[in-house]
Amino acid sequence: METAGIVHDAVLWKPVGGGRVECDLCWRKCVIPEGERGYCYVRFNRGGKLYTENYGVVTALNVDPIEKKPFYHFLPGSTSLSISTVSCNFRCKFCQNWELSYFKELRGLEISPEEIANAAVREGCESVSYTYNEPTIFVEYAIDTAKEGKKRGLKNTFVTNGYMTPEAVDYVKGYVDAMTVGIKGSLNRDFYRKMMAVPDADVIKQTLLAIKEAGIHLEITDLLVTKYGDDLGSLSTFARWVVENLGEDVPFHVLRFFPDAQLRDVPPTSVALLEKAREVAKGEGLNYVYVGNVPGEDQNTYCPKCGNLLIRREGFSAEVVGLTADGRCSKCG
Repeated sequence: METAGIVHDAVLWKPVGGGRVECDLCWRKCVIPEGERGYCYVRFNRGGKLYTENYGVVTALNVDPIEKKPFYHFLPGSTSLSISTVSCNFRCKFCQNWELSYFKELRGLEISPEEIANAAVREGCESVSYTYNEPTIFVEYAIDTAKEGKKRGLKNTFVTNGYMTPEAVDYVKGYVDAMTVGIKGSLNRDFYRKMMAVPDADVIKQTLLAIKEAGIHLEITDLLVTKYGDDLGSLSTFARWVVENLGEDVPFHVLRFFPDAQLRDVPPTSVALLEKAREVAKGEGLNYVYVGNVPGEDQNTYCPKCGNLLIRREGFSAEVVGLTADGRCSKCG
C-alpha cells in the first residue's frame, strides 16, 4: 500500500536541553528543536524525542547484480535485492538519484522487513542492499530488515556516502556484512563544501577506520567529477591514505561522472583521465583498482602476486575462475 510515512522511534540521539535533541547518526549531529526536522528531513523532534518518518517506505525495489553496487570482492556473480527510501544527508549538485535524494514528500510503498527478506529469498538473491539513497538515514528499517535477512541466510550491504558516525557503524556491526563507501572528488574538502554542502569531508576517514575496525568488508568508489572534482593530486593523497590506514587490498573503483541534477554544464569524465587515475592509485600501492562506468574497460580481478586471472567480468556479470574455496589464488596461494 502507498503511505505518507510511518513514524518510528529513532536511534542514536540524546536530549540536550530546552526540549532540543541531538541526532548522532551522521556527522552533521543536528540539534533539533521541538517540532523541527533534521537536515535529512526524515527525522523530527516531537515532545523532546526523536522519530523517523521513512521507516518501511520503499521507493525502489530491484534485483541487481552485486557488481552494480559496485562490489567486486564480495559474493561475486550473485544478485542482491536493492531497496531505497527517500532523502539524504548530502546535497550533491550532481546526484544521479536526485529524484530520491532531493525528495521531501514522504511517499512510497509500505513494505515490512519480513516481506523484503522473503522477496530476496524468493528471487534467488544472496543479499539485500540498502542503496540508491543514503542508507544511514533509514538505518532503523535497514537493520530490522537485515535481522530478518540473517534468519534466512542472507547477507546485507550498505552503499553509503560514509558520513555515518562511528557510533552508527557500531550500531550496524553484526548485521551489515559489506559497505561500498562512495567518495567524490577524492575527498577534497573544498569540493565537498561547494558541490555537496558537506562542511568537513575529513571526518569520513574516521568512519572508514571504524568500518575496518568493525570487520565489515569495505570497498571504496571515487567519483571524479569533470572540472570540479577530478584533481589527480587529491586522488594520489587519498589513495596513499587508504594504503597506509586501511591496507593495500581494499578494492578501489574510480568512477566516471555523467552530467545530472544541477550539474549539466560539463561533459562526462574523460576515459583517458580515469585510466590515468587508475595508474596513480596503483602507483600509491593499491592492489585492486578498477575503472567504473566505462564499457570495455578491463574489469577482471588478477592476483597481485602472480597475475593469475581470479575473477572474469563482462559488464555486470562475473565468473570466479582462479580462486580456491577459501578465496586464495589457485596458482600461487
